[in-house]
Amino acid sequence: MEAWPDLPLARWQSTYETLHMWAQIVGKTRLALAPMQNHWWQVTLHPTVRGLSTGAMPCGDRCIEVEFDFLDHALAFRSSLGESKRLPLVSRPVAQFFSEYMEALRALDVNVRLHPVPVEIVTAIPFERDFEHAAYDGDAAQDHWRILLQAQRVFEMFRARFMGKASPVHFFWGSFDLATTRFSGRKAPRHPGGVPNCPDYVMVEAYAHECASWGFWPGGGAMREAAFYAYAYPEPVGYAQRRVEPEGAYYHSELHEFVLPYDAVRRAANPDATLLAFLQSTYDASADLAGWDRATLDRPRVQWIA
Repeated sequence: MEAWPDLPLARWQSTYETLHMWAQIVGKTRLALAPMQNHWWQVTLHPTVRGLSTGAMPCGDRCIEVEFDFLDHALAFRSSLGESKRLPLVSRPVAQFFSEYMEALRALDVNVRLHPVPVEIVTAIPFERDFEHAAYDGDAAQDHWRILLQAQRVFEMFRARFMGKASPVHFFWGSFDLATTRFSGRKAPRHPGGVPNCPDYVMVEAYAHECASWGFWPGGGAMREAAFYAYAYPEPVGYAQRRVEPEGAYYHSELHEFVLPYDAVRRAANPDATLLAFLQSTYDASADLAGWDRATLDRPRVQWIA
């Protein structure tokens, strides 16, 4: 089994699109139950040793958890009172998945109202009417999860190099990417919004403070391959022209991000070092050009884990 498996977009795009919708349904449960945190950190999913989980969500005087288990290919529901339920992860339309999911929540006495329309995508088919997305390739879904675990591990090493405000390493179900963000401590200009099928206030809150962000995304739209990315908000003058590491990383003018193709990491002699070089050099670019107080925010290099 490869630590960094091959996952070309063409191999699993239909599964990816279906799983994206399923993840939005589960994620919206977290949005409905979890108390608000800055930058919407309370809504994210988190990689686990079996898949992607909501973690413990408050539900009255108990907690519930919903986890995509990509080893047994099941959606597992658990409560702090010992209740449990499982739905198989198999090919079926989003509409059927949504109906079965809501029924499972009701069986566990979890009564939530979810906005039944996906966000952050151009064509947003209401879940109850989505019979278009219906594919599930278990091997591909498992490979994607294994990539998330590898990315999370390296992102955590990178996160340890910073002593300022930083997000967890977490999975955003709206954009379907694993991400981590650092903050300078200064407020940012109001974000203009404009994300498809997403209220502007969501992005205003997400980017309320000056930040630099990194992540892994399986691709789509203008990016036809899986890639690691880096961007700064607001983007400082000269950022796009900055030389970053490793060879193969480049600034994508349409996305306004630095991009490192996943295959460049997967095929590298030392994938961890290759990815860390990308993360560090793009951070240097954003923090230096924007004048961050690096003497206060950065952990001394002698204390780095890797």
